Amino acid sequence: MRTPTTRHPAIARAGAFLACALLAAPALRAQSDVDRLITAAVQDTAAYHRLGELVDTFGSRPSGSDRLERAIDWIVAEMKKDGLENVHTEPVMVPHWERGAESATLIEPRRAPLAMLGLGRSVGTPPSGITAPVLVVRDFADLRAHASEARGKIVLYDYPFRHDLPPFEAYEDAVRYRVLGADSAASVGAVAALVRSVASFSIRNPHTGSMAYGSAAKRIPAAALSVEDAEMLHRMQDRGQRIVVNLTMGARTLPDAPSRNVIAELRGSEKPDEVVVLGGHIDSWDVGQGAMDDGGGSVAAWEVLRLMKQLGIRPKRTVRVVLWTNEESGLAGGRAYRDAHRSELPKHVLALESDNGVFAPRGIRVTGPDSVVAWMRRLVAPLARIGADSVFRGDPEADVSPIVALGVPGAALEIDGSRYFWYHHSEGDTLDKLDPYEMARCVATMGAVALGAAND
Repeated sequence: MRTPTTRHPAIARAGAFLACALLAAPALRAQSDVDRLITAAVQDTAAYHRLGELVDTFGSRPSGSDRLERAIDWIVAEMKKDGLENVHTEPVMVPHWERGAESATLIEPRRAPLAMLGLGRSVGTPPSGITAPVLVVRDFADLRAHASEARGKIVLYDYPFRHDLPPFEAYEDAVRYRVLGADSAASVGAVAALVRSVASFSIRNPHTGSMAYGSAAKRIPAAALSVEDAEMLHRMQDRGQRIVVNLTMGARTLPDAPSRNVIAELRGSEKPDEVVVLGGHIDSWDVGQGAMDDGGGSVAAWEVLRLMKQLGIRPKRTVRVVLWTNEESGLAGGRAYRDAHRSELPKHVLALESDNGVFAPRGIRVTGPDSVVAWMRRLVAPLARIGADSVFRGDPEADVSPIVALGVPGAALEIDGSRYFWYHHSEGDTLDKLDPYEMARCVATMGAVALGAAND
């Protein structure tokens, strides 16, 4: 057949369309894969059920505990059953703090138990406890104003969780009293520190969390009281009543213990040395089940990889799930990942973490220049159909912050945080507080962004 020297305009247009279609085919396939992943995620509650098996079987997973290490062993075995690639752990030495037996008892003006939880990293009390009068202050300025009254007393900070701020801003505002309260109280001669739980809602359930000691102040025990008990002691003081409390804490810090980050991948088909990281932290506090913080985020990231494998989706870049250890009491896992993968970081395309509970997703929060924000808007566009296509600017989550500081673009799952601080760091952090369909939408959101970044 001879090749014609001229073509009909319609044939030429058809040929041009076919050429464009062929050139666009990889992008269309990638978009189709994103849509397939979203659809599969929102129709599947497997992530919720797997999270239930994790938290019901192993419970809370504090750093240094046997429960954490047994949970990691189980996760590795399950990831291998899922057919994920390069499943392994990487060693991390983690702080090991134990709560021990503890109690707080109101002695005067009446005898009654107080709802308390010792703060992570706190020192303990003598075996008989500390019995002392209580000085209630609102904030650090109030403590300075009453510094002469604090010597020999237990200082209680009754600082409220502000409801005129968004929940995570209110947390940042209030958590400084949990973190720094003991040092400030010690500097004016107090013998122990109590803090009103950093919680947006309470049914007399105290909330724990990390505190810190400086190098200068004497180390005194520190604990959280329930919101209700903190307010009660404040009312008693306002009436001029004498308040005496016995605080007993068996807290102790043991030598650092060996733990592990968990890693699994789907290797990239075209650029396997370029990496999209997504994950959460697998450790938790020693109360509740650590379902919300952060078993849910960890399992959601894992589920993204499982669904991609199940659907036969092979990303261009490697998608790597990392379940970090020791976010709650030291961030050792995040730093260890940075150090172990430092040479790879220039080829890390994105680091996405979920650590605010797998509640209804709103979109993605990003850290980086305007170009990263514009890129993220493209990646979240397919999520419009599940209402998770918003892009916010803000700080990265804790575990990815060490690599974000070295230039890796950071992103976080942005969720409806209205209930997060009801349960945060308390016995209330259990599976039933999560909704399987909200969690499925979180899987879809993380999956769409991770796969979009891997194929972009």
